[in-house]
Amino acid sequence: MKAMILAAGLGKRMRPLTDHCPKPLLPVAGKPLIVHHLERLREAGIHEVVINVSYRAEQIIAALGDGEAYGLRIHWSRETAPLETGGGIQQALPLLGDAPFLLVNGDVWCTAFPGKHALQGDDLAHLVLVANPPHHANGDFGLEDGRVNQTSAERLTYSGIGVIHPALLAGQPQGAFALAPLLRAAIDNHRVSGERYTGLWVDVGTPERLATLESQLQGKGR
Repeated sequence: MKAMILAAGLGKRMRPLTDHCPKPLLPVAGKPLIVHHLERLREAGIHEVVINVSYRAEQIIAALGDGEAYGLRIHWSRETAPLETGGGIQQALPLLGDAPFLLVNGDVWCTAFPGKHALQGDDLAHLVLVANPPHHANGDFGLEDGRVNQTSAERLTYSGIGVIHPALLAGQPQGAFALAPLLRAAIDNHRVSGERYTGLWVDVGTPERLATLESQLQGKGR
């Protein structure tokens, strides 16, 4: 299974930290945030990673190269302007191939990824859900018996990590578009499974959350 890391965002909420440094390269626990992803992907047995880049793309490419230093191979999907989540994946599909792939938001911290067998049958996606953080108190989806829904009273937050089948994007034109509406349609068609993750997960979206994560990791001696 290949993986795709979404790293093309402008990092506006991270300013002023991202005025001169793209968000994936912001340091946490002694190394760039995206490097933690690469190391965990390698540990999970994934050897090919597609990364989409736009804002300060050359900085990211220069820092990570072809991935050899991390024990894997990186393929770059360059966007002249950010294509949003869906459009970014659509453009990268020729690099990802026809098989399901692991999708990881570049600006989250998580200590584990779902395995390649998480996607079963004719499902189009398998989502990792987490308890709602304070900045997203209402959550995104429900989860019952391993199936994601939009009707449960208890809501959980999509972690930004999942396994995606390329067929989820079938028929979508090239250009910028969001992934969320496609996921919601697949959920309504009962083609999305899920799991609840209870380990350390942080949406590293602001300087304050980055500082909080750094403090947490220092406290754990990591």
